Amino acid sequence: MLQKLYHTLSSLKDLPLLFLRLILAFGFYEPAMMKLKDINGIAEWFKSIGIPMPVLNAYLATFTEVAGVILLTLGLFTRLISIPLMITMLVAIFTVHFANGFAAGNNGYEIPLYYLIMLFALLIYGSGKYSLDYFIEKKH
Repeated sequence: MLQKLYHTLSSLKDLPLLFLRLILAFGFYEPAMMKLKDINGIAEWFKSIGIPMPVLNAYLATFTEVAGVILLTLGLFTRLISIPLMITMLVAIFTVHFANGFAAGNNGYEIPLYYLIMLFALLIYGSGKYSLDYFIEKKH
């Protein structure tokens, strides 16, 4: 009976990858749109917190997050987009959130850390069979 349960659960292994992609895309959507609406404000904020080349980095962060929303939703180039998104999360943790401690309620690093771990899982496991990556790989 336990073997049957394990087999059934194993057949569902691609669902968590789909859920990870979609929740990450949803999580990046609002920050990406905020950055798009006021890229100059983001550059000024980056400058105020000591991020070098604030205008360039504001555009890089914005592009990364917007691309992340689109690519994670589609499951396209998932492993590739995970890398710059992970870098973005590391920068966010160390420049904004770390000094506030762990708790999300205190603007701590809890949420970006969760995102970092989820992105790492996608980097390692890929996007799963419910993705464009799967269909592209299957054709080759």
